[in-house]
Amino acid sequence: MDIVSRKELLRGALLAVLVICAGRAGAQGAAPETAPPLFPGGALVSYNSVFSTRGMFAASTGNIPATARPTFSHEGLFHFTWGFHRDLDLTVLVPVVTNRFDVNASAFRSSLGGTGLGDVTLVVKYRFYRRDSERGTTQASVTFGPKIPTGSTNLRGANGLLLPAGLEPGSGSTDLFLAANWTYTGLFNIRRLVADEDFHAALRSQGTEKTRLGSEIASRFWLSYRPYESKNVAREWFIGPALTWVHMQDDRISGLTQNGSGGDVLLAGVANYLGLRPGLHVWVGADWDVAHSTGPTFMPIRRHISFGITQQFRLHF
Repeated sequence: MDIVSRKELLRGALLAVLVICAGRAGAQGAAPETAPPLFPGGALVSYNSVFSTRGMFAASTGNIPATARPTFSHEGLFHFTWGFHRDLDLTVLVPVVTNRFDVNASAFRSSLGGTGLGDVTLVVKYRFYRRDSERGTTQASVTFGPKIPTGSTNLRGANGLLLPAGLEPGSGSTDLFLAANWTYTGLFNIRRLVADEDFHAALRSQGTEKTRLGSEIASRFWLSYRPYESKNVAREWFIGPALTWVHMQDDRISGLTQNGSGGDVLLAGVANYLGLRPGLHVWVGADWDVAHSTGPTFMPIRRHISFGITQQFRLHF
């Protein structure tokens, strides 16, 4: 395989998959550059493991608020992406979700939750702008598609009652995902320095238990540098800091707004990507809460840890 082909394979793998769900905005995804689509005829499969924690809920009784979110969650995210056009690709995301909710009451501590299939997301990415120069490449794209209510919504507590909608692996709602992405390579005329912006939103409808979880808007800026690149581009290393802002609207239950259940959080972190060979790379990233708003039942994310592996291959029809 010649140098150009090797470079095309590796770069295609690194540029393929958008970080899909706004609720996971603090977690690093499979691609260091989110604007470019996968090259035509290419495909990839990817697994991403995301661990999220929130502060333990303090209460005078063991009652769970109707707007509760998991104090700990793990999502095993299975991606498939197919590049069917120079400027278009299709991504399917299937999550397996484990949620746990811990209560720290005055007289006792308790924990409940479970594991189930999450909601499947199907999106199309369209790159509408690309400009090449001696400095590098500037690209911009939009992504859109539905989140389908395939997830489990039947987890129950010790009393036999269904857990609140925010603690279920699935939502029971059909939601709309929208995103705008921008990638600028050669920042400050440094060839290996890349600025990447991912702005996305999850617009939610009413789902299980007559609950409409708060819609979310997120913006993630990632600045990456490649301190190492082999001559044949078979191996590369990306590293850099990231800054994420997430806004969550208040939940609505039976048509009533749950004031104070939404809020804002600012996360700061770092991510590493390592190309092991053409078409195969691994990554690890972490983000921490540096500032957040307060509300009666708002539970901001305190920490995200994400790692994964991606394998690319050619797919022709």
